[in-house]
Amino acid sequence: MTYTVRASPDAALTLNETDTVTSVLQNIGIILRTRVGNVPLQRWLGLKMNWLDKPSNVVPTMMVSDIKEAIERDEPRAKFVSISFESDPNDPARVIPIVEVSIRES
Repeated sequence: MTYTVRASPDAALTLNETDTVTSVLQNIGIILRTRVGNVPLQRWLGLKMNWLDKPSNVVPTMMVSDIKEAIERDEPRAKFVSISFESDPNDPARVIPIVEVSIRES
């Protein structure tokens, strides 16, 4: 079964989540919204974001490898399946990744 995660800044967080699927999807959302170096004691967590300030027509290509690597490194319970992109209706220059993942059986 596959699940979809959008990189939306207004996503609610549930601390101490006990449901595995919800926990994995929430963690992926955090990864998508976090820049490497911003989390104390976990400086590797998140995206490198070397695509910031690049032309919007090349950003999706650069984001794919960054997002795939971060999910594989930071959330081993998830398997990257695919990614698509949409433009923010309020800011057409902003690209929003929509990631599809599956949950590995434990």
